[in-house]
Amino acid sequence: MKLSSSLLRTQREVPEGAETQGIQHLLRAGYVRRIGSGLYAHLPLMTRTMHKLEALIREELEGVSQEVSLPVLQPQHLWDESGRWAAYTQAEGIMFTVTDRAGRAHALGPTHEEVAVDVVRGLVRSYRDLPLSVYQIGRKFRDELRPRFGLLRTREFTMKDAYSFHADEASLREHFEAMSGVYARLLTRLGVAWRAVQADSGNIGGAESREFMVLSEVGEDEVLYTEDGRYAANAERAVSRAAPVGASPFAALARHHTPGTVTVASACAALGCGPGHMLKNVLYDAVSLQAGQRVLTPVLVSLRGDHSVNPVKLWNAVQARVAGDLTALEVAQPDGWAAEALPLGSLAPDLPDHVIARREGLHPAFLRLCDPAGAELRDFATGAGQTDWHVTGANWATADATGQFALPEVVELRQAQAGDAAVHEASQRLHSARGIEVGHVFQLGTRYAQAMGATFTGADGRERPFQMGCYGIGVTRLVQAVAEQCSDARGLIWPAAIAPYLVHLTVVDGKNSAQRAAADTLYAALGAAGLDPLLDDRDERAGVKFADADLIGLPYRVTVGRGVAEGKVEVKVRRSGVVAVVPVEGVVGWMRAQG
Repeated sequence: MKLSSSLLRTQREVPEGAETQGIQHLLRAGYVRRIGSGLYAHLPLMTRTMHKLEALIREELEGVSQEVSLPVLQPQHLWDESGRWAAYTQAEGIMFTVTDRAGRAHALGPTHEEVAVDVVRGLVRSYRDLPLSVYQIGRKFRDELRPRFGLLRTREFTMKDAYSFHADEASLREHFEAMSGVYARLLTRLGVAWRAVQADSGNIGGAESREFMVLSEVGEDEVLYTEDGRYAANAERAVSRAAPVGASPFAALARHHTPGTVTVASACAALGCGPGHMLKNVLYDAVSLQAGQRVLTPVLVSLRGDHSVNPVKLWNAVQARVAGDLTALEVAQPDGWAAEALPLGSLAPDLPDHVIARREGLHPAFLRLCDPAGAELRDFATGAGQTDWHVTGANWATADATGQFALPEVVELRQAQAGDAAVHEASQRLHSARGIEVGHVFQLGTRYAQAMGATFTGADGRERPFQMGCYGIGVTRLVQAVAEQCSDARGLIWPAAIAPYLVHLTVVDGKNSAQRAAADTLYAALGAAGLDPLLDDRDERAGVKFADADLIGLPYRVTVGRGVAEGKVEVKVRRSGVVAVVPVEGVVGWMRAQG
């Protein structure tokens, strides 16, 4: 491509609202142009980069999965079958919907589990046809509440999504690992620093999932890992050993007047204990949709005073215990449901249900949960259930012990943190890194097959639901993730595997006939050799061309300048900055030698 006739316009200034270095460079270098909130046009350079990345993905999937194309427009009845229509349109509100002229509702697909199940249940009848894996690369739509960080969170994007169907769990696990291998090889070929981590399955569901993170300080996700390489997890799911707190300073049950102690720190100061000996009790409002009606369930969570609640773990625990689809879970506003004034700051784990007002849309009993570390406390301090009062030396009443408080249901709710001891080895500490999620693989089990009546005939002649997996790569997101990691203050530094062009040919003086002739000769030779040249033949100053070459970020820049008089050009490696002087006729050979 010649820049003089291309749709390329670079910018000197950073565009307004471009939060990260990667999207700043992509906008300034003319790869993309913002059209609206979460909407970007892909210009020629970006389109070539996307095509190269998609080609890599197809290479890695060859022999692992078959390519298909599923409709973006999906009928509501399929989502009703799976039970996800209300969740996606009302609970999360993330799905765009449209109505056709006959009044039928459709979704603009944010994902394709339902469509994939519908296709396979109509074509696959026997275990002999399994396992089966299909994938597609296409557009997805999600009504993000706050599109941000450029291409990392948009309303329309390109995704590779795959779906596999199996006769048993062993086959599903085998394909799960095969797909994980595809992702690992792809990211390794791109030359980026990445990590595979245990992850929460979110609204996709399933028993097991794994995320693939490109490490970057601008990543929205925190990764917790151990240096021995045996553990890595998204902080949303990570677990750790609770730090020991030693023996309690309280020998017997006692009540204490503690005015003004509305925080753990102030209560501990008044009582003379550390936060690890305090049980704190936190109220949440859980709102769910049950048969189309909004229902609020008060949730009382008990945990150690030095710990914090992991919101994703709490969401999953509550969703599993309330009817309908959970739509909101926030720290409680008890003025909206309490029948009497609550002793906030002095709550006890046995806060009685009668404090909940009796009215429609309000569940009349607390959902009571306790984190395991809180359940292990002995002779602890906690609120007395009366404003400005606490108790010390309290214990849980269980089948094996006497105590003052009935132990709620015990559920892992604690937020693991960097510095915590690892579960698999106490000497290993958790370390923290930021990551951009670019891929996610799920073992879905029979969730969708059972809901949608998708079965096959097993070897024993019995009908069974398919075991299913799904596997996504955010193609657009991955391009920016690479841009975030592979860039510097001057611009992008593309890995050769997905660079839109390999060589940036720069003519220093466009009015010099010898330089123009040498550039045209090199342009033709490089193109014939399959080395993807981009020729900057614009009528611009040399400094502008060099700055644009760094900004665009191709792996190599060939400068055609005064050295042409001696039959030589300069070749600069963008990543390392190394410069070589090469004869004009030797440029193709030099490039091939770089591998």
